[in-house]
Amino acid sequence: MSKPLVWIMASAPHQSANAREGLDAILAASAVSEDVVVYFDGDGVWQLLAGQQPEQIRQRHILPTYGMLDLYDVEQLFINPDALAERGLELGDLSIQPESLTRQAFLQRFATSHAMLRF
Repeated sequence: MSKPLVWIMASAPHQSANAREGLDAILAASAVSEDVVVYFDGDGVWQLLAGQQPEQIRQRHILPTYGMLDLYDVEQLFINPDALAERGLELGDLSIQPESLTRQAFLQRFATSHAMLRF
């Protein structure tokens, strides 16, 4: 079994280019790796919030691309339930439904990954 490439998406969706650049890197990596993992933590959970209107602040909408990740064979999506709760969010508030995984469980599960990239 190959070691996964892991992305930790921890930036709010529209405060900087981090979210968009991280998503672009995920898509690029999916072309060369079969084992891509994405974990939403911290303010990164806001990236999946349904009903966003980034055009109101003249930003490009990245949420539709997250909905297409399965077309790129990126199927291992996880989210920190504590990060959701700290922001008053629930899984039902999100556009896609990643699997809940605490930070500790995530780090234990993917401790031997090929690389972890944080955006």
